[in-house]
Amino acid sequence: MECRYYKQLDDGRIECQLCPHHCKIMNGKTGICRNRRNQDGVLISEVYGQPCSLAIDPIEKKPLYHFHPGTKCLSIACTGCNFRCLNCQNYEISQVAPSEVGHYDLSPEAIVELCQQYHCPGIAYTYTEPLTYLEYITDTARMAHEAGLWNILVTAGYVCQEPLKDLLPYLDAANIDLKSFNDDIYKQVSGGHLQPVLDTILAMRDAGVWIELTNLVIPGVNDDMQMIRQMCQWIVSNGLSENPLHFSRFFPRYKMGDITPTPIHTLKEAKQIAQEEGIKHVYLGNI
Repeated sequence: MECRYYKQLDDGRIECQLCPHHCKIMNGKTGICRNRRNQDGVLISEVYGQPCSLAIDPIEKKPLYHFHPGTKCLSIACTGCNFRCLNCQNYEISQVAPSEVGHYDLSPEAIVELCQQYHCPGIAYTYTEPLTYLEYITDTARMAHEAGLWNILVTAGYVCQEPLKDLLPYLDAANIDLKSFNDDIYKQVSGGHLQPVLDTILAMRDAGVWIELTNLVIPGVNDDMQMIRQMCQWIVSNGLSENPLHFSRFFPRYKMGDITPTPIHTLKEAKQIAQEEGIKHVYLGNI
């Protein structure tokens, strides 16, 4: 499947214009996400219609606590991510090439039919980074809306604004992983930048998408309470005080196996700060 967001360069490379990395990809190679390949001057999505994971989940698992609680959703994921988080929970499918894992052959129409077959009111694009296969989820989401189904995005939010605009009309709810409120931490832990994530949050807000935010609190990395206070102030100042904020407990994983789990008192202190700054709904996860 040819991708929609790229331009050809004079030297035979392709510049992908989907996310802020703007990968310049040589022929036969992929970008950082590993699922968009330069094939003789055409950028190809190697995962369109080929999810590697399917499940039926409670909507609270996303986590979404204030969007149709008590319902279930069909969760789908393809391989790939445009971050390199040292603490990745799903690295077996997010940090690999499509050829390294098994997959299903499911068109957008087939995904919608599966959702209806199992009586799920919505589809969640989740587990990896769905924005790296934005063409697939946009086509699926459009058909889902035509069938009266919801569309839910679970994302780190690292995407350019023009491609995002193509998805927003079909998006009903999103949980966005706000990894920290410091650009240096974003670069060191995830290999990206903070501002594009904030831009994504505001674009979804302006489009009327229901937003819930998650902040995974990692000891010694992003647990500075002054930084957490600044994050909460930004959330409130941008009209999101009624939107749930989930502080999630870290457990050793992937390349951060030597860091201890987040103390419960740290999460409680973060929750207190969020409430002091005016966030109405604060939840603690993984406890």
